[in-house]
Amino acid sequence: MDNGKHNGLYESSETNTLKDYIRLIRNHWLPVLLISLTGLGVAIVYAVNATDIYKSTTTLRISKSTGDVLSSPLMPEFNDWGNDRFIANEIEVMTSYFTREKVAAALLDSFYRDLRYNKFSVILNSDLDLFAKASTPKSLSALTISLDGISIDQKRGLDIVEITAESPSPYEAALIANTYSEQYTLINLDMNRKQLHLVTDFLKEQRIEKQRELNDAEETLKDFQEKGGLIALDKRASTLIDLLAEFEAQKSATQVDLMASTKVLENLKKELKSQNPRMADYLKSLSSQTYITAIQDQIVKMEITRKVAHSKEEGITGSSAIVRDYDRKIAELQQELDKELEVLKAGIFASSPQEVKKLTQKIIEEEVRSQALQTSINELDKVVNSYEARFMKLPKNTLELARLERKSAALEKLYILLEQRYQEALINVQSQPGNVIIIDKARIPQSPSKPNRIMIIIVGLVLGTGLAVGYVFIKNYFDDTVKVPEDIQNKNINVLAWIPKIEGIDVNGKLDFQFIVAKSPDSIPSEAFRALRTRVVFSKLAKDSLKTILVTSAAPKEGKTTISINLAGSFALTNKKTLLIDCDLRKPQIHHIFKSNKSPGLIDYLIGDVLIEEIIKPTEIDNLKFITTGTIPPNPAEMMDSKEMKELLAKFRNEYDIIIIDSPPIIAVTDAEILSNIVDGTLIVVSADTTEIELMERAVELIKRENTQFLGTVLNNFSYKSGYGSYYKYYYYYSSPEQKKSS
Repeated sequence: MDNGKHNGLYESSETNTLKDYIRLIRNHWLPVLLISLTGLGVAIVYAVNATDIYKSTTTLRISKSTGDVLSSPLMPEFNDWGNDRFIANEIEVMTSYFTREKVAAALLDSFYRDLRYNKFSVILNSDLDLFAKASTPKSLSALTISLDGISIDQKRGLDIVEITAESPSPYEAALIANTYSEQYTLINLDMNRKQLHLVTDFLKEQRIEKQRELNDAEETLKDFQEKGGLIALDKRASTLIDLLAEFEAQKSATQVDLMASTKVLENLKKELKSQNPRMADYLKSLSSQTYITAIQDQIVKMEITRKVAHSKEEGITGSSAIVRDYDRKIAELQQELDKELEVLKAGIFASSPQEVKKLTQKIIEEEVRSQALQTSINELDKVVNSYEARFMKLPKNTLELARLERKSAALEKLYILLEQRYQEALINVQSQPGNVIIIDKARIPQSPSKPNRIMIIIVGLVLGTGLAVGYVFIKNYFDDTVKVPEDIQNKNINVLAWIPKIEGIDVNGKLDFQFIVAKSPDSIPSEAFRALRTRVVFSKLAKDSLKTILVTSAAPKEGKTTISINLAGSFALTNKKTLLIDCDLRKPQIHHIFKSNKSPGLIDYLIGDVLIEEIIKPTEIDNLKFITTGTIPPNPAEMMDSKEMKELLAKFRNEYDIIIIDSPPIIAVTDAEILSNIVDGTLIVVSADTTEIELMERAVELIKRENTQFLGTVLNNFSYKSGYGSYYKYYYYYSSPEQKKSS
């Protein structure tokens, strides 16, 4: 009969369910509990000892600079387009090393002014040696690097930026956040006033220089008057000198303005070229277009003509028709110029990035101003030349004094103009706002923001449990021992039955419960042995073809002696005359279980020392007798392969219905291989969670290689909790009706 037919119950493949995984974890509850508790304990220790961290936040509003007429948007409704990118650029400025260095310097200054060391933590040096003072601050570079952890975030869709600082000190957290916002505000203001500072510094230099020249000219005039005796000019000469000095002063002031404009323009073009070289080259041709230049020239010429007409010599007042006509024409030309500039801007700014657009606006504005100043200088030069010709016609006796007074008056008027321009520039610098407003200053927090100790403990417990579960699954995955019947069947090896663990057997197998079919015939293991007996009987159809059965294993301590005894007892309980022979001449155990003497036994009979009746011993079961090993010989393998052994087995075949032979492990010694050739069938005992799959395959290979009858394997010490729990039904199947009811 095909043995596989009797095992169809076991050969059906089943997928693992959630319950299977839960049972696997339950089977390894101790390591799971220990690892989980370890994770929880580490988390609790960390949470208890973790330093409190305080967080403080300051809020800024960053808006785009509105600029002047030339820099205003062409379409106001799209003024906020690209605002997120603008804010992102500002955040990059905030996080730059330059900004952090400014903040670090300010923090160190605050530290040295305060000197209350217990209020600081981030600023203090944490890498001190044992002999350094705890009050020593970090160096400027080290503190700058540590500020890299400051959190700077934009509120989505808004021009609001939050600067968040963290520190073990609540005071320091607020100090860092506020210092950061203040220093960035100053940097932003300085960047917005950059061009104005350039003009102011230049005007300051020119003012000082012209003041020195004016002092020198006044001293020269004074000396001349004291030495020459001529101390005054007539009214006509004085009026001419006043007009000439006024226009010369205007010309000099315009030249100063042109020089300042040139410096600003060079700086702007340099900055634009670094960002967009192609746009810088393109602007060279646009700003000098002939039509725009012509309009500028007309406006400047009319303004100069109006000034000349408005001078004292011409006698024309500001309310005269001539002046009003000039004003009207200048206004019309200015409107036409503005219209042309609008067209020019529309072509340039259509697809320019915001930063390039802003720079380009300033460059066009400065180009227009610079060209207007140059034209003004040219026209004023013509006016000065015309008055110069009239000046040279003064009498010779008054000419030298006129020259000195002219120079002094011109320098005085120029100095007054420069002083006025300088003061205006200072006012412009101070009135030029930044585009950053501190909405909400950081406050000293009252409670720490982290650590979240409860969350740390929860995370520690979750991680510990996760590691524990992972350990169970990894251990199960890499465990190459036999755990469940499928592990054997997957290797195409027949499984006759599996025997559950027998409670009450110690490590050495010396307790009475090892003979479970006699001690507790209604137990689950006894039912399992009866199932094994049945499948062994039906493994061959021919009557009396299976009388001698060899029980072996792949390695020691796999329970083959327990299987041998209880299988023999199961046959005896069916009224079959059964004989159990202990052929494990290396480590005999049967005499311990039956509490008998080892000698005389099998070897004593084979060497002729005793009669056969002397070695056969009874048991508590009527139909079961056993034979111990007797005196251990020096050559066990030869004794098993002897003629006397074969004759003895032949004799027993005629006297007993079933003969069970307990032998040593087949891989360890050759005794089992020899015996497998003289018996009717061989069983291999496999211990769950102990026998390695490779050793089991090797043992089966050794049996089959001798062309002997391999009946199958018996899975010993199997627990329904082992591996995955789909075997609960098998465990339940082995129980008796009474046990089923009780359960």
